[in-house]
Amino acid sequence: MPDSKPNARRATGPLPAAEAAMAGDTGAPLRRALWLDALDQQLRPLLPPGLAPHCRLANVTGGQLVFVTDSPVWHARLRLAEAGLLDAARSVGLNPTAVIIKTTTVPLQPREAKTAVPPVSATARKAVGDALASLREPLPGDSLAGSGSPPPGSGTGPDAT
Repeated sequence: MPDSKPNARRATGPLPAAEAAMAGDTGAPLRRALWLDALDQQLRPLLPPGLAPHCRLANVTGGQLVFVTDSPVWHARLRLAEAGLLDAARSVGLNPTAVIIKTTTVPLQPREAKTAVPPVSATARKAVGDALASLREPLPGDSLAGSGSPPPGSGTGPDAT
């Protein structure tokens, strides 16, 4: 007959963090949040095109679906799609009677952080300036500028009086 002590030991050992958070009555809010998120993921594909990124299921309470939108325009579009939302919710096993829509001032999708452009060193600026200068076409009076002798009539050199 196998010894039951290893099983008893496992039952009294520490639970993994996720299981401990979900255990008992203290885990009820977390379980509800996960259920709402899963329900939101089921309903989003059933929304009219373009609406899904701008609204989110916030709650299901007393036969009401509560949605949050990120602007009054999307609030109006969601209101127009209310009958379709109720049908979509029924298709996933709910029995809602109404849709409540709230508008938030905070975007529902986090905006991507802009990456800061690192400062450019003086050496790099000079190198770019020199490279650009070498690409410019010489002006008519600059044809001798690279030869080391000053242009005629500049007041220096053998022609100077």
